[in-house]
Amino acid sequence: MRPNSGKRGDKYPRAPSQAEWDAMTPEEQARVYAAIPGWVTDAEMSPPEGDRHFLPKVRALDTLKGHFGRERRRVYLACELPVYYPDERRFAPDLLVVMDADSHVRDKWMVSAEGKGLDVVLEVHVGGLRKKDAVQNVERYARLGIPEYFIYDGGRQTLWGYRLASTKSRKYVPIKPVDGRLPSKRLGLEIQAEGDRLRFYENNVQIPESAELIDQLHKLTEGLQRRAKKRVRSLKKEARLREDAQQRLAEETRRREEESRRREEAERQLKQLKAEVARLKAREAHPAPRR
Repeated sequence: MRPNSGKRGDKYPRAPSQAEWDAMTPEEQARVYAAIPGWVTDAEMSPPEGDRHFLPKVRALDTLKGHFGRERRRVYLACELPVYYPDERRFAPDLLVVMDADSHVRDKWMVSAEGKGLDVVLEVHVGGLRKKDAVQNVERYARLGIPEYFIYDGGRQTLWGYRLASTKSRKYVPIKPVDGRLPSKRLGLEIQAEGDRLRFYENNVQIPESAELIDQLHKLTEGLQRRAKKRVRSLKKEARLREDAQQRLAEETRRREEESRRREEAERQLKQLKAEVARLKAREAHPAPRR
């Protein structure tokens, strides 16, 4: 069985409806899943918009991957991954998040095969018409039941957020900012547009990007290296002082030994001299008889 081509006039591949998928055997499901393309055409994508479009989403991806990885959370994140909802035209959001999902390598996210849909979608808009992100996607993502949708306007450096009014609702309501940040219930984080990037906060603590963590680690390492070098220099100085002290002690010991030797030699010579004087005095007091 091949993937459903979708509605009449739609030339792009679609996943089968949920009813069709459920009617398949596991072998048929595997064949259909393998046949679903893991790419989208240029006609389906927005035109390239340069670094101002690319960097915010990959920085957001990097920050969230690092955060959930450190927390040992099962979260799947991807940029521009083809997504297939049952019998719906495929799409590839700038950033998608699926909570409680294994983070292995994928070519596509097929809702029927994965057993769940997306939790959060982020689209980055820089130039051109806003209708796709600000109107069409708001309606479409709500209809698909995606709980939260965020739009970052890189040109204006502003952020909007939408959330389903309830689990059964298929209509978004705007997410109201709290202290200038948009709370994401699904992520458990707050999001804020700060200049040319998105910042994520947890309990008012900013979550760093990998480059910032590496920079912090580099600075910490440099500080440790400086302290280690300072300690080595101090130890070397202490060693030199000990060596100097030992050398002075050895010289003082040699000097005292020399003085002791000289004193003993002088005492010996004095003793001999006294003995000679006594002998001479005794001779003078008792001269030998003349013959």
